[in-house]
Amino acid sequence: MSFVMQEITSQPETWARAADLAVTAETAAALPAPGERVAVVGCGTSLYMAKSFATLRETAGLGETDAFAASEYPRNRSYDRVIALTRSGTTTEVVDLLRALPEGHRSSVITTGTRFPAADAADDVIVMDFADESSIVQTRFATSALALWRAHLGQSLDTAIADARTALSEGVPAGVAAQEQFTFLGTGWTVGLADEAALKLREMAQTWTESYPAMEFRHGPISVIGERSAVWIFGAAPSGLVEELAVTGGTVVRSDLDPMAHLISAQLLGVQVAEGRGLNPDEPRNLTRSIILPG
Repeated sequence: MSFVMQEITSQPETWARAADLAVTAETAAALPAPGERVAVVGCGTSLYMAKSFATLRETAGLGETDAFAASEYPRNRSYDRVIALTRSGTTTEVVDLLRALPEGHRSSVITTGTRFPAADAADDVIVMDFADESSIVQTRFATSALALWRAHLGQSLDTAIADARTALSEGVPAGVAAQEQFTFLGTGWTVGLADEAALKLREMAQTWTESYPAMEFRHGPISVIGERSAVWIFGAAPSGLVEELAVTGGTVVRSDLDPMAHLISAQLLGVQVAEGRGLNPDEPRNLTRSIILPG
């Protein structure tokens, strides 16, 4: 079994541990209080989780929350706290940003250890070493960080964890892996999940994938869908969209599972497509575990 497959299947357990970690006094002090103005930053997978973080917090009415690629953080804005996500703790753009934050911008980093440059550069550190990974492809660290965030916002993870076990037992819907083109759609906080699902297919399987907010999909991108396409919808589909997709001949994938659990199904799809093409899902082409740029 590949490392990434082992890590995908461990997610119900790591989500439960993340939920427990979220309610400790130390973690609560490192995460934003209601009313704080917050920016969440990351790169790649961590950026997509940041987008989900931001939408969940604002939707909960806990304060203005923005998400940025670490390289695109607006240095002229003022935030009460900057939250950085980085599995490796070494990503150049994240470390540089944390080191450059002006006085008054408190920073927290969610990572896998205290020995990393990002941990040294942040005011507060949340360590999720139990969710670290051997695969280059990131799965359980990202979703466990999202589980931590959801628990911090007061959400129960019981249903999501149960649904994760269901997703693992059910596997990939029949026939989906045989498609040639994949589009992932989301609304609200699941837009980040759609982006992340598309990234998994690109990384593991070198596959033509796209992702969009579900309502935006109608504004042009739907024209690419045909009989060799799969359209994967996280959460509820906007009114009329499924009927419009039926005309295209594409395969539509929907689920009543918690959207975070439905992401597990997309991760499994990435592994299945990669292995079907003779690729090693642990070692994506042209990628390393951490992107460290030359100085």
